[in-house]
Amino acid sequence: MSTYDPSGPEPEEGGKPSFDKQPPQTGGTPAGAPSDPYGTPSPPAGDPYGTPPPAGGPYDRPGAYGGSYGGAPGQPPPGQGYGQGPGAQGSPGAGPVPGMPPLGSWPNRILATVIDYLLVQVVAILLVLPFASLGNRDGSTGAFWLACVLYFVYGGLMLSRDGQTLGKKAMKVRVAMLVDGNTPTASAAWSRSAVFIVPAVVCCAMLWWVIDGLFGVFDKPYRQCLHDKAAKTVVVSTA
Repeated sequence: MSTYDPSGPEPEEGGKPSFDKQPPQTGGTPAGAPSDPYGTPSPPAGDPYGTPPPAGGPYDRPGAYGGSYGGAPGQPPPGQGYGQGPGAQGSPGAGPVPGMPPLGSWPNRILATVIDYLLVQVVAILLVLPFASLGNRDGSTGAFWLACVLYFVYGGLMLSRDGQTLGKKAMKVRVAMLVDGNTPTASAAWSRSAVFIVPAVVCCAMLWWVIDGLFGVFDKPYRQCLHDKAAKTVVVSTA
């Protein structure tokens, strides 16, 4: 017969092992937990929620999300404002807005205005001759006033149609809206024509036209004369 007494102490070696004497587990899958066949890494010790690493990583550098300029998202490069990149407004050889032709050259603009004025003056003289002699003051003054009226109407109608008068067509320039490069609106075309003519009639014609023209020579960056400033227009090349 067997002499084993179940109520007695367990043997130190052999026999049934004691669960109270198993060594504690220090890592891996806890006893009784399902195994992880994909090998998902455990969170760091003491961080049960997997907090991301501190700042200073590759995505915390300035410009990490904002492109290659090193600035904030959607911002231009440091020291460079909007619309000042290659081919932007005011840069050499570029139009005032993206896609617009280059600004018209100053000699072409002057010649275009001279051609237009001479054409209108010839028409005015032909209309005045049957009624007055150009040799007296009344005849010459009447021709000048009529030429100013004709030029005002001529400029307003032609510019609102396609941005070009006959002189501008000949010199390959046109008037465009500064904001988008489109053909001048009716209000812009008539305003531009009025600012060019009315001060000349009220005061000194030649003095006003010289001041107006010289303003465009020194204006930056769009070379706008005073009548362009008033109408918010700009002269561009069509060549």
